[in-house]
Amino acid sequence: MYRRFFKRVVDFVVALAALVVLSPLLLVVTVWLHFANKGAGAFFLQERPGLNAKIFKIIKFKTMTDERDADGNLLPDEVRLTSAGRFVRSTSIDELPQLLNVLKGDMSLIGPRPLLAKYLPLYSTEQARRHEVRPGISGWAQCHGRNAISWTEKFKLDVWYVDHCTFMTDVRIVLITIGKVLKRDGISQEGHATMEAFNGHN
Repeated sequence: MYRRFFKRVVDFVVALAALVVLSPLLLVVTVWLHFANKGAGAFFLQERPGLNAKIFKIIKFKTMTDERDADGNLLPDEVRLTSAGRFVRSTSIDELPQLLNVLKGDMSLIGPRPLLAKYLPLYSTEQARRHEVRPGISGWAQCHGRNAISWTEKFKLDVWYVDHCTFMTDVRIVLITIGKVLKRDGISQEGHATMEAFNGHN
């Protein structure tokens, strides 16, 4: 009952309240990133697979510039990541615009993180089960290492959540997430601005 009905109600009410309370912060960060990103804008939109792998556009604060090399190719993430963007990312403020995705029903507050659409053909049957629930702003994998763990570990944790999606599990994840954000744990994988790309063999 919770997963099929009450979870969506909780998502909508909490996301709406959070947007109202956090609106001053969101406005300040929007203006700050507009200038820090050297004209690249404050928001980042990208197609991601959601419930049942249905594609939607996720919205996040943009933490990188659009700077390119002489051949027109984007510079590495590590180069384009601004100091403002690094702070916004390390504090997880970059995830807050996804509250709009929660309101729309594309996402949940808690669930497997929505990954790149290009990864869809690479999943095993078991890994693809992560799409049996709405993706979340935070999730069980984020509580156990975020970007610092391997893809194999991350997918196992995502599927565990699918099989154990209850109100108390979600409350537990929220509490753990708050602690992780305050400690700034697992922001990136060693040697990467975020995490290495998934190639279907991790």
